[in-house]
Amino acid sequence: MTEGSPLTIKKSDGRASDPRFLRIITTISSLGGLLFGYDTGVISGALPFMKPNLGLTPLTEGLVTSSLLLGAALGSLVGGRIADKRGRRRLILWLAILFFMGAVSCALAPSVELLILARLVLGLAVGGASITVPLYLAEVSPAQRRGRLVTQNELMIVSGQLLAFTVNAVFAYVFPEADHLWRYMLMVASIPAVALWLGMLALPESPRWLVMHGRFREALETLRRVRSSESEVQHEFELIAHYTRLNRETTATPLAALRSTWIRRVFFIGLGIAMVQQLTGVNSIMYYGVVILQESGFSTQAALTGQIANGIISVLATLVGIWLLGRIGRRPLLLIGLCGTTTTLLLVGLFSRLFAGTEALPYTILCLTILFLLFQQGAISPVTWLMLSEIFPGSIRGFAFGFAGLVLWLTNFLVGFFFPLLVDRLGISGTFFIFCGIGLIAIIFVCLFLPETKGKSLEQLESMLESRYSPAHR
Repeated sequence: MTEGSPLTIKKSDGRASDPRFLRIITTISSLGGLLFGYDTGVISGALPFMKPNLGLTPLTEGLVTSSLLLGAALGSLVGGRIADKRGRRRLILWLAILFFMGAVSCALAPSVELLILARLVLGLAVGGASITVPLYLAEVSPAQRRGRLVTQNELMIVSGQLLAFTVNAVFAYVFPEADHLWRYMLMVASIPAVALWLGMLALPESPRWLVMHGRFREALETLRRVRSSESEVQHEFELIAHYTRLNRETTATPLAALRSTWIRRVFFIGLGIAMVQQLTGVNSIMYYGVVILQESGFSTQAALTGQIANGIISVLATLVGIWLLGRIGRRPLLLIGLCGTTTTLLLVGLFSRLFAGTEALPYTILCLTILFLLFQQGAISPVTWLMLSEIFPGSIRGFAFGFAGLVLWLTNFLVGFFFPLLVDRLGISGTFFIFCGIGLIAIIFVCLFLPETKGKSLEQLESMLESRYSPAHR
């Protein structure tokens, strides 16, 4: 045993861990990702029906869209603190209730003001889930499978967006004359919220959180359910206990931990990763994809169908990204994605000017948005959420991930709020030239500052980052 370990490990009772249990944990908990994806994607198809029904202006359109993002920013920050204090599993249970209440409130909102407020509440759930689900999966997963399991949540996010695009298109075709059609689109999200709450009742808490709170026997029981051998359980438990004890001896609070130079550097790198993912402009396509295609020349129903193609490509690209993560590192995959999205944004800007007013423009824009999503969803998004779940040291993991989520969602909010205003002033071409310039800055940031995190346990990764960024080791 490691000296000072809080518990003498007893041999197990001989029961083998069920290899399917990790898959069950991943499937159920990542329903939070499905809700994240649906609630952020559904607004794209709902907006054209909200406009005449609620009399939306460009300003209120931006507020309806971005109010969820503002709520998500707050939900990420508060969620990180609650996840540290109350547990990852318990918070996901609470978020499932909030998802249900938010979806129903949005669907029943009688006015623009109350819809904005309901979207703000729903955003609290989206933000909390965006950091708690990958955090939970990262802490439950073995090191060699962490990349694949955590990015399953990203697969569920894009699947949720595809589900939203499909529901939008089906409702628009089947009920073209229905009043308040957008309400039914928003109400669908209440169904997976119930499934998430029921499923999480049967899942265990994160073993790392249990050790951090002195619940060693429960941590061992959980590890024995998700690891393949007793030796693996013993080794990992000792490693977690050792680093937990060190963190308690050196830091009393997350803010105190940030006084350490190496932790502070890792913290700011994490914030940079969060901003990079949003400043590609991905959610301008997700939230306003139908509007972009309409501006390019498609009818509303054709644009809704085209958005389904975007959703399918996102799912397929994420599957490829999960496969690539097992073969190349996080850092090179992120660079490939950024180079691809930046080039595509440049092409959108150029062709929007060259083909303006022609029949070729809408099909060109559709093809380019699909190409953009191949790079974004196949590389940038999976790597972002994975690295944010693993890069921060245990002493500040929930707090730091929550703060990074705050930055990510605030950036998302600014993109969502200003995009229709920029298109109104600069057109599609000028708006996407701005995103292209930001993409070049993001590439430079990744080249200069991003570490590689592949193939190490969370505790080994913490030791590596301390050696790399601590002045004492330089």
